[in-house]
Amino acid sequence: MTTDQATLANYRDVRVTHTHLQWQINWAEQLIAGWATLSVRPQTASAAAAVDKVVLDTSFLDIQHVDVDGKQVKWEKAERIEAMGEALTVRLDEPMTDEFKITIKYSTTKNCTALGWLTKEQTKGGKHPYLYSQSQAIHARSLLPCQDTPSIKSTYSASVKSTLPVLLSALRISPPASDPLPTSGQEIEYTYDQPVPIPSYLIAIASGNLAYRAFPPVPGRKWTAGVWTEPEAMEEAYWEFSEDIGRYIATAEDLTTPYEWGVYDTLVLPPSFPYGGMENTCLTFVTPVLIAHDRSLTDVCAHEIAHSWTGNLIGCASWNHFWLNEGWTTYLERMILNDMHGPAERDLSYIIGRKQLRAALAEMPPKYQKLVIDYERYADPDDGFSTVPYDKGSNFLLHIERTVGGLDVFRPYIKAYIQKFAGNVVTTDEWRAHLYDFFSKAENGEALVKKLDEIKWDEWLHGSGSDLPVDIKYDETLAQQCYDLANRWKAASEKDEYSSFSPEDIKDMSASQKIVFLESLKSEKKPLPVSTLKALDKVYNLDASTNGEIRLRWYGLALPAGTEYAKSAAAWVIDQGRMKMCRTVYRLLYAVAPELARDTFKAHAAFYHPIARKMIAKDLKLE
Repeated sequence: MTTDQATLANYRDVRVTHTHLQWQINWAEQLIAGWATLSVRPQTASAAAAVDKVVLDTSFLDIQHVDVDGKQVKWEKAERIEAMGEALTVRLDEPMTDEFKITIKYSTTKNCTALGWLTKEQTKGGKHPYLYSQSQAIHARSLLPCQDTPSIKSTYSASVKSTLPVLLSALRISPPASDPLPTSGQEIEYTYDQPVPIPSYLIAIASGNLAYRAFPPVPGRKWTAGVWTEPEAMEEAYWEFSEDIGRYIATAEDLTTPYEWGVYDTLVLPPSFPYGGMENTCLTFVTPVLIAHDRSLTDVCAHEIAHSWTGNLIGCASWNHFWLNEGWTTYLERMILNDMHGPAERDLSYIIGRKQLRAALAEMPPKYQKLVIDYERYADPDDGFSTVPYDKGSNFLLHIERTVGGLDVFRPYIKAYIQKFAGNVVTTDEWRAHLYDFFSKAENGEALVKKLDEIKWDEWLHGSGSDLPVDIKYDETLAQQCYDLANRWKAASEKDEYSSFSPEDIKDMSASQKIVFLESLKSEKKPLPVSTLKALDKVYNLDASTNGEIRLRWYGLALPAGTEYAKSAAAWVIDQGRMKMCRTVYRLLYAVAPELARDTFKAHAAFYHPIARKMIAKDLKLE
């Protein structure tokens, strides 16, 4: 078993096999209170190695009472270790070799880093408060006592009382899943069950004024899919996602193995949600930024769907190997695009990702430029979060695919990898050993192994640097017209003459192509002149785009040129909770208008999720 430096739990001695949660949502005090009952199994059946204590991860929890098999026992919370939280040690009256149950009465507190509490004013409907969780990487410990490490998977069940509808990352038992959730305002008990073992960071909750609409069933498939959101957003959310999500899941199944989770629902959260999406089992959380009113950003849904296999079904054994979650998932996401829209669309996604990767590598210290990160003891995995595991990881898999002979050779391996490790966690060494084993047994196995030996393994996995270890070329069919238009604008900028441009230039471009166009305009040497920026905005109406990814690239162009669009960017960022958007724009703003950046953040800090709030404060040198 690998060592996870980001947990205080003694998970090598004991393993949690099931967690049952009895919760009550206290809206007035903004906390969750109740009991967590953990079924615990010693990792050895030897009497000589019987366990006499269980150490669990907690963070800012108010622990009130602990029982073991119904009998009160001694417990203590250690001094807080920043980011890691406070280790909860449960003393066993007698050494244990068989499974036993620990029941802990507790509540969350105001300092809980997993929960986002929204006032009714922060919601779309404006009538009810809202609650949602975000536990990745190590924030589940602020929601419940647990072994907060991806190396431990367990099932869970829950009963939750609330005056507003409750959703969990599990299958609903009652009220029956076939019934709409009550909205009477009376306290209702909701029960859920997750029969497939998952890591702690996938335990998720949302509660608020929520409505549901099912997507059309996909013929021949056993799962169901639909969308949850506030009623006021239902029409636009349903339109945005209903056409693509079922097809994405079916395509992913054909690539991998049957979908194991039964239900694939999408919850569109209020704008303060800090990520593009979170692959919570049975219930993917997504940002409302994806509602672009043209279905142009649903590829984020393809990414979260792919996580149903890589990340959720197969998980990284520790955060050091996080690239196995995100690199594989980004690779599968782009394979879904390949199988639905063709190889050129897949490669366009790689082109966009490569640009983001270079930007991330330029900012990250060398230790976080690696695929396998050597975290120091008690280091916060959130600090290493970037696009590196996503795009360096997916490019690594693409490089391996091409090295062994292309997609026809690599496709069978994708299925074999899922089948081999489904339900388990994996390290980079274990993944690599299986890769070699699979191709050694394939036709021309000896030659394939020789090809694998040619890969610069150490540079890919443990090397740092400003780009990939090898230069990977992509099909630029869809990108070329973007480059050509960008070159026309650069030439026009030299003469300060823009009469030849019109909205027709980009009318038939996809959102991805528009992103490539805007990124191609960006120069490392000098920003575009303000006159060029004004012309771009006048012709293409970029400063009013409803597509958040396009708006992000626009401010990436506009803000380095000065303060012309600083107020516009500040006005946009105040309701952009997704960290990809808000952190990037605040950093850009801080570089040209530091006081405006800080004043804007201070005035709206309460809007952001605690994880995002902490990171933005660091970016603005407020911590």
